[in-house]
Amino acid sequence: MVSAAEQLVSNLNFAAFAKADELKKRIWFTLGALLIYRLGTYIPIPGINPEALADVFRQQQSGILGMFNMLSGGAIGRMAIFALNIMPYISASIIIQLLTTVSPHLEQLKKEGEQGRRQINQYTRYGTVLLAALQGYGIAIGLEGAGNVVVDPGWFFRITTVITLIGGTVFLMWLGEQITARGVGNGISLIIFAGIIAELPSALIGTLELGRQGALSTALIIALLAMAVVVIAFIVFMERAQRRLLVQYPKRQVGNRMFQGDSSHLPLKLNSAGVIPPIFASSLLLLPITMANFSAGQGPEWLNTITAMLGRGQALHIIIYVSLIVFFAFFYTAVVFNPKDTAENLKKYGGFLPGIRPGERTAEYIDYVLTRITVVGALYLAAVCVLPEMLISYAGVPFYFGGTSLLIVVSVTMDTVAQIQSHLLAHQYEGLIKRARLKGARRR
Repeated sequence: MVSAAEQLVSNLNFAAFAKADELKKRIWFTLGALLIYRLGTYIPIPGINPEALADVFRQQQSGILGMFNMLSGGAIGRMAIFALNIMPYISASIIIQLLTTVSPHLEQLKKEGEQGRRQINQYTRYGTVLLAALQGYGIAIGLEGAGNVVVDPGWFFRITTVITLIGGTVFLMWLGEQITARGVGNGISLIIFAGIIAELPSALIGTLELGRQGALSTALIIALLAMAVVVIAFIVFMERAQRRLLVQYPKRQVGNRMFQGDSSHLPLKLNSAGVIPPIFASSLLLLPITMANFSAGQGPEWLNTITAMLGRGQALHIIIYVSLIVFFAFFYTAVVFNPKDTAENLKKYGGFLPGIRPGERTAEYIDYVLTRITVVGALYLAAVCVLPEMLISYAGVPFYFGGTSLLIVVSVTMDTVAQIQSHLLAHQYEGLIKRARLKGARRR
């Protein structure tokens, strides 16, 4: 028996989209906001020599700097006002969420609902400004020590660079929040998604040009494209994978009527954290590079050695990257899904898992199942993000064919499409309710 919701989803078409005025406004707002973001990635910070910067970046783009240039939509390579992108905000969110688990004050705010959430968001914004200032100063010092990149080195350049980069990060933070509230999809993820997609055509053309020049073999290019298709299919399969727990509801009597017991499923996603773990991990990997830039190559030898070991394809970089992905997969899953709350809701509405006592035992079982499937989800994220990167790092292929970029693009696309379908479904329901009211009024 097909439910009414499934019937509505099957009937969603272009005609239904054309009538959804609210959805069209949200989509146009999202596209306009992303266009503004892309324009900002071409506005350079003052006092930069573009030719010298291009020469320096051409020598280092195969390292970890190339990954962050990919996530920033090419803004780092152009040293634009959005060079830091949204990474300081992501790092601040990580720190605040970690502190929530150890700080009684933040934990109490988290339980206070909307008001507490606003206060935590305010702390996150303060942390974003602080981290952007530190990273902006590190970038300014690094640029001054990179040859003739800076036209007029000194404190004036450092101060203007820090202020410009802070302003760009704060603006993107605000823009992402506006997209989430007034547009379609998650604003922060869409900003990173837009940067990757915008640079993808040039990366593809560059790869084909390397093949034409003989630097890459035709067989290797075909193998890379085939690998990208396989990785995309694998990501789609794993992102849609669920473990469904059977939930049963007993017979109940309402007035003089007896309702039969019903059953449903509690879906647990294999990857509840989504694309957040690799984004968080990439953001934290930027901090050692920032610390190294403070010394401009004149710091302690151990710091320069660690920075070199964090390069793309290096063993330390892979180990730290995988460890951070696994950690944030478990951490963010614990943030977005609370087994105790789910068990209490099931008990409140009379639902139970067959063979499991309602309440605490149900919460323990859900946590047990969720932990097991999160292990698989974390390994899947680590494999998708690291294995393709290892394969292509030795071939000199752009990052855009790597697992991290493909994971972000596919996951954000699926989430955004799901939200569009939800808006269309809500619009269909509103139309049905209006027609039902009109029929009821006519019968009277």
